[in-house]
Amino acid sequence: MKRQTALIAAILAAAIGGAALAQQSVATLRGGTPLADNADPMVIPKVVNTDLRQVRNYPEQPPLIPHKIDGYQIDLNANKCLTCHSREAIEISQAPMVSITHFMSRDNQFLASVTPRRYFCNQCHVVQTEARPLVENGFVDIDSVLEYVKNQQGGSD
Repeated sequence: MKRQTALIAAILAAAIGGAALAQQSVATLRGGTPLADNADPMVIPKVVNTDLRQVRNYPEQPPLIPHKIDGYQIDLNANKCLTCHSREAIEISQAPMVSITHFMSRDNQFLASVTPRRYFCNQCHVVQTEARPLVENGFVDIDSVLEYVKNQQGGSD
């Protein structure tokens, strides 16, 4: 019985201490504004609208959208993206065609049109903005890692 009481006390102390530590080290997007007050809203960053393809940071990364999509209708009735990116439209629009993987069913059968699983483009594809990161990020792309390894090995192939 004493052992159980000691164990419960230790768990409780660790939970309280961990919560207090988390309270001290958690950064928020509110800055120093108290919860009862309204903070000044952040300025909405501009969307990168260059129409230039952007480099992917890792294999299988969905391509980024290099243009504005404000007002695009993407729902059960219409998909504005397909007016430029469908097989029928790319000759006129000169936009990249939707990946062939977007025409595959769950059973890996090719369909005549975009599969419902891949119909809502902005679930994976996102526009880029001229915004500073909200949190620090230590991501390093694979090309940088390979270059580092190559340099560590003396630059030999």
